[in-house]
Amino acid sequence: MKRRQLLFAVMSLPAFCPGVRAEAARHYEARLISGETQNDIWRAGLDLTLDPGWKTYWRMPGDAGIPPQFDWSGSSNVKSVTVLWPAPTRFTDDGGETVGYKGRVVFPLDVIAEEAGKPIALKLAVFLGVCDVICIPVSLEMSLAQATPGPADASLIAAFVARVPEKVNAQSRFHIANATIVDEDGKPALALSLGGEGFTKDFEVFVEGSDFAYFHAPHPTDDAANFHLPIDGLKDPAKLRGRTLTLTMISEDIRLEQDVVVD
Repeated sequence: MKRRQLLFAVMSLPAFCPGVRAEAARHYEARLISGETQNDIWRAGLDLTLDPGWKTYWRMPGDAGIPPQFDWSGSSNVKSVTVLWPAPTRFTDDGGETVGYKGRVVFPLDVIAEEAGKPIALKLAVFLGVCDVICIPVSLEMSLAQATPGPADASLIAAFVARVPEKVNAQSRFHIANATIVDEDGKPALALSLGGEGFTKDFEVFVEGSDFAYFHAPHPTDDAANFHLPIDGLKDPAKLRGRTLTLTMISEDIRLEQDVVVD
């Protein structure tokens, strides 16, 4: 498969204040922003704004992308940082399929202190891909002290929290009822049967849980409640049977995540 061209000029940028543009890259702006603190969890955010036509990647970046990597080890009074992932978009071009974000994305961050009530200082070293025709692997360092959030930043974080898929199961209103491996024109595909109330138009699924298979965009079968996802890299379909896959599902304003076991 044709891979997109990578520009292996990794840029190591010094720590900078929120809102300062990374001039060495010229294709994005990045900053850490502060949100509300509730129940001893400080919700911060990594705000990334991309130039027109440029994109960055989701945790499962597709068949030609670069997943973000986060390092919080330089932080002070931080027990854990949980990165929340807004629902992504699938992109298809000459380089293959990729999964990620264009325009602007905020990764909400749930931060728990080692010692509650004492000041928190985040220090982030992040590696990510910023891509158009070429991909530029970028290394950034930035920091943020816990503070009273500005209304605009708190609202921005909340807006992207609303885009994070909700975890569901087989008893939920919208869910996948069954997942099996089928043969489609001599090639393997993941067959999904929709349960509950089903989904509306523009149904999209992203699959995680296999390091030897890539699942392409779903297409409906003759039955509107069933979709097939063509699979690349799967030499033995039996290797997927009994495996738990994580499905991120998007349909208009519905954003869900469900673990399913392949029959």
